[in-house]
Amino acid sequence: MTKNKLLLVDGNSVAFRAFFALHNSLERFKNKNGLHTNAIYAFNNMFENVMEKEQPTHVLVAFDAGKTTFRTEIYSDYKAGRSKTPGEFKEQMPYIRELLTGLGVKYYELDNYEADDIIGTLSVLAPKDEFDVVVLSGDRDLTQLTTDSVKVDITVKGVSDLETYTPAYVAEKYDGLEPKQIIDMKGLAGDTSDNIPGVTKIGEKTAIKLLKEYGSVEGVYENIDKLKASKMKENLINDKEQAFMSKELATINTKAPIDVSIESLKYEGKDLEKLVPFYKEMDFKQFLAKLNIQEEEVEMQDIHFDVVNEYTPEMFTTDMSLYVEMLGDNYHLEDIVGVAWGTKHKAYVTNDLALFENPHFKSWLEDQTMLKKVYDAKRTFVALNRYITRTQGIDFDVLLAAYLLDTNDNSNDIEGVAQHYGYTEIRSDEAVYGKGAKRGLPEEEEDFFAHLARKVCAIDVLSDKLNKELEEKNQADLFYKMELPLSMILADMEITGITVDASRLHTMKGEFSAKLQEIESKIYEEAGETFNLNSPKQLGVILFEKMGLPVIKKTKTGYSTAVDVLEQLREQAPIVDDILIYRQISKIQSTYVEGLLKVIQSDGKVHTRYVQTLTQTGRLSSVDPNLQNIPIRLEEGRKIRQAFVPRADNWVMYSSDYSQIELRVLAHISDDKHLKEAFIEGQDIHSSTAMRVFGIEKAEDVTPNMRRQAKAVNFGIVYGISDYGLSQNLGITRKEAQQYIDTYFEKYPGVKQYMEDIVREAKDKGYVETLYNRRRYLPDINSRNFNIRSFAERTAINTPIQGSAADILKIAMIDLAKRLKEEKLEATLLLQVHDELVFEVPEKELERLDELVKEVMEHAVDLHVPLITDSSWGKTWYEAK
Repeated sequence: MTKNKLLLVDGNSVAFRAFFALHNSLERFKNKNGLHTNAIYAFNNMFENVMEKEQPTHVLVAFDAGKTTFRTEIYSDYKAGRSKTPGEFKEQMPYIRELLTGLGVKYYELDNYEADDIIGTLSVLAPKDEFDVVVLSGDRDLTQLTTDSVKVDITVKGVSDLETYTPAYVAEKYDGLEPKQIIDMKGLAGDTSDNIPGVTKIGEKTAIKLLKEYGSVEGVYENIDKLKASKMKENLINDKEQAFMSKELATINTKAPIDVSIESLKYEGKDLEKLVPFYKEMDFKQFLAKLNIQEEEVEMQDIHFDVVNEYTPEMFTTDMSLYVEMLGDNYHLEDIVGVAWGTKHKAYVTNDLALFENPHFKSWLEDQTMLKKVYDAKRTFVALNRYITRTQGIDFDVLLAAYLLDTNDNSNDIEGVAQHYGYTEIRSDEAVYGKGAKRGLPEEEEDFFAHLARKVCAIDVLSDKLNKELEEKNQADLFYKMELPLSMILADMEITGITVDASRLHTMKGEFSAKLQEIESKIYEEAGETFNLNSPKQLGVILFEKMGLPVIKKTKTGYSTAVDVLEQLREQAPIVDDILIYRQISKIQSTYVEGLLKVIQSDGKVHTRYVQTLTQTGRLSSVDPNLQNIPIRLEEGRKIRQAFVPRADNWVMYSSDYSQIELRVLAHISDDKHLKEAFIEGQDIHSSTAMRVFGIEKAEDVTPNMRRQAKAVNFGIVYGISDYGLSQNLGITRKEAQQYIDTYFEKYPGVKQYMEDIVREAKDKGYVETLYNRRRYLPDINSRNFNIRSFAERTAINTPIQGSAADILKIAMIDLAKRLKEEKLEATLLLQVHDELVFEVPEKELERLDELVKEVMEHAVDLHVPLITDSSWGKTWYEAK
């Protein structure tokens, strides 16, 4: 018999998560009446996703009835101290209930009880043999309800990233505890988010340790006399009443006097008569478009466009928007299937590729004074360069601007960005072209033309909105002087490509295959049998059952053999080291040797695509192929660079990278006296740090191990590392690691002050900035959850450092491109890999290029400390490093 499925949603918790998921877009999500709609919008998205994933037969959304419940009668400070609920959130709550009515979903609240109690009661009432139960919440309190027939999904980030709790997962996460013991854990450790006090100075780890030995709060107190005298025992005795009260507060009531039956929660589908007018009232045209209703009910405004195949000069004027359509992502290879240009008032559209032979169109593209707005300048430039000419006069890029204004928004199509900015007169590519194997042009040509015209209109409308916001947020210079010029430099780099010696790769392939066979045979000999080395399950049996290695972590399917687990076992048996080496070489073989051979184009080069709008710090990334992640810690990985060669015999590869740029940026931002002094005097920064942290007077007395530890501390500080993280990196105790960190802050007080100031600023503003006004919003910086808040704080510390370093390299790239052009050098910039720039250069220009690169990179910006570069060259990229 097929079981029913009951979905129970913690309405307040999920709505609150929904509100903060789109908090950065608060002012953009308003309907025509001025009502904020970000929480309603995100809640709808979440609900549609969970309904599609779970396919429930019965559904209920439970809400809290008010602040006063039986728990506040027990403890008046229950949930006290929480920040005031924003009015912008509260105003949306009634509409979320209205949305649920339109979605055909029951909602319920009960005086004197919380949503948790309603959910807990229904999860128990649902017959186990007839129902599976799924609970959705942002509150981990509900994980106590987990059973073999009840799973609890907790929203981790936003409303889409879920962590699923089952009894097995609870045991894995809480070191063997059963779900019901979560209540006891809160009784002992308390819960700061709900202001449950627990026992003084008992944290989660101590609570778990006590519960593993004594089972429950009651068990702890029954055995209190067995505990040895300690401050903990004293606290337990003093706070006994508080512990039992805390357990009572944390216990979900599974016998609440609800008056809804399971049967009444049967899901019958959406009520379109209520949902359609609701979506219209909220201005949710995207959601309307997804409903299978009459077209006139979701009709967009008329758009004026002409389909043309004859072209006159009057069609091409300044300040127009331009869009080039390709159906795939790789614009180096994809065919152009249509072109549109014009304004929001009038657009021209064609699929006639004879356009590329038209002199009026070519002249317009090449005219620097004819300003053009686009969506993804680099994509547009590279695609048109393949067909016709180098496009000039691109003065606005909607994708780049939207990315700079909010790096948390990962929309990469026009429709997504348009929706983000409240512009709904455009359909998604998926709705027009389909997806996957079915993706293609629509049957009706008119639909295709209208879609392209709407894209041009959207570019035109959004450009004004985005430009205004760039000015308001002081990011116009970042856009116009850095990112937009850089996109054209990256386009040139991509078009140029880098030559790859395929014969060298084929030789490597044979060498690596032989090496892998050799290691594989050695592993089988050490294991005493053959097995499938690529099967984690079989490998787990060999390592943990046959060879008896200590089990570090278990998964749902058996033993974990992940890299971090094997790293911890490296000293236990030689086979582990061999397995790790095998995996590394195997990945190099498949991803880089075989992977690169597949993407060498007819010109003998690979043409990577730089993604300018992905990372939150402003760093560039690389795809198709990814040339930034070639592993160079292993010699086999470094060898891959031997295949990258210059275009001709009398040319060489030249590489230059910044020396410790992030630590230099930290010295500048923190203005720390000792850190600046070390760089200004040209000291080895890691030796200098070792001298201060370990109290050594002479640099020659610093041992290699001391320098290694100081290096880990230096870079750990940059990334906001914890004592635990540093202890793992260095193989020392947490106490020793904390001592290193404390001593570092004592010796570099300016760094400590910077970290405290930037976190305080982030909490106040909700974002941090680089030296060049690149922003990163941190919606979790004031989270009540310690782990989530701590991660946001570390991000606040690191982003201005890493982001400013990325900005400085971009400034250097722009300056270098300009100087190379001015001096008419043939030397060409090919690659950017983190802090490194790679060129190919005729041997006759090598000396001048070396001088030029050093001059430009080291003087790209003025910091309180000098910028230093390291340069090298050779016949391959390998030799140049």
